Amino acid sequence: MTALKTTPLNAIHREMGARMVDFGGWDMPLHYGSQLEEHHAVRRDCGMFDVAHMSVVDLHGARTRDFLRTLLANDVAKLKTIGRALYSCMLNEAGGVIDDLIVYFVAESHFRLVINAGTTDKDLTWLRRHAPAFGIEVHHRTDLGILGVQGPQARAKVIALLSPDLMQAAAALAPFSAAWSGDHFVGRTGYTGEDGFELIVLAGELESFWRKLFTAGVRPCGLGARDTLRLEAGMNLYGQDMDESTTPLETGLAWTVVLDASRDFFGKNALLNAPPMRHALGLILSDKGVMRGHQVVMTVHGDGEITSGGFGPTLERSIALARVPLAVAPGDRVSVEVRGKNLRAQVVKPPFVRNGKILVNIQ
Repeated sequence: MTALKTTPLNAIHREMGARMVDFGGWDMPLHYGSQLEEHHAVRRDCGMFDVAHMSVVDLHGARTRDFLRTLLANDVAKLKTIGRALYSCMLNEAGGVIDDLIVYFVAESHFRLVINAGTTDKDLTWLRRHAPAFGIEVHHRTDLGILGVQGPQARAKVIALLSPDLMQAAAALAPFSAAWSGDHFVGRTGYTGEDGFELIVLAGELESFWRKLFTAGVRPCGLGARDTLRLEAGMNLYGQDMDESTTPLETGLAWTVVLDASRDFFGKNALLNAPPMRHALGLILSDKGVMRGHQVVMTVHGDGEITSGGFGPTLERSIALARVPLAVAPGDRVSVEVRGKNLRAQVVKPPFVRNGKILVNIQ
C-alpha cells in the first residue's frame, strides 16, 4: 500500500485533533471537530486552511508572457501591473481543461503559477513539453508551501504578523494582487467567497505562521468547510465540476476565456468550432434532502447532471452546481433524483454567497 503524502503541517493537524482523510493521495484534515463551525467562522470572522499540497511553479524567461498567452485560455496581456493576478484554465488541443490555476505577474521575465495538487504531474509535463520553444525555465518550487487565511477579519490578522517591509504593501493590495519580500509572498486571493490572503512561504516556516495565526484567534479549518464554502461561492472543483472531458464554456467559466483574434492558444479552435450544448447553473433544493454529485437533473429541455452538491450552511439549504441543457435558465424549476425520489429544485445563477451575503432569492 502506497503511503499518503503529507504537508509540513501534518503533525500540527494531529496535535490539534483533526480528523484526517485520504485526499487524492494526501493525508489531509477533514475537520477539527465541527465542519459547520469552521464554515461559519470563515463567513463571520476568520479561518485558515493548509493548502500546502498545492504546487507553486515559477516560470522564467524573456518570452514568458508569450508562452502563457499560448498556454492559457485567459489572456495574460491583461496583467499590465507587477503584482496583478489572473485566474485561467489551461486547455488541451480539444478544449478540455487540463487544470485551472492562478498566474501572478512577478516581473516581465518571471510569472508564478499556483496549480492543483492532483494535476501537478500532468501540468508540469505539459508546461515542460512546450517551454523549450519559448526558452522558458520551469521551476517547481517544492521548497514553498501555501496557507489560505479567509474571512472578514483575515487580512487584519495576517497583516499584523508580517514583517514591516511587507506589512504596508499587503495592506494596500487590491483583490487579485500580490506583494512579496524575499520568500514571503502574499496574494489577496482565495477559494471561499470571502476576502483574505493566500500566503506562500518557505515550507519550514509554515508551522510558525500557523501557530501565530492560531494564537491570534484564527480558527483551523479542514477540507469539509473548504468544500461547502467554495460551493456556496459557486467555485469549480477540478475533477468534479470540470476536467479534460469538459470545456470552460460548459462549466461556468466562459468569462475566463478570451477568444479575440490577437492570439492563438491551445484549445481555441476547438472552442470556436464546437459550441457547448450544456452550461453550468446553480440549484437550490426546495424539498427536504441533500443533492450530491452525479445525480440526474430533469428539465423540460432534457436531463442534466449535478457536478457538485451538498448542504450550504449559510443558506441552510441543499445547493448544487449542475451541468444542464442550454435552454435551462435561472428561475426555472427542475427535479433532481435523490435516493429514488424526484425532488423539486430552483435554478439560480451562482454564486449563492459572497462576502458573507446571500446573493440568490430563495423561493
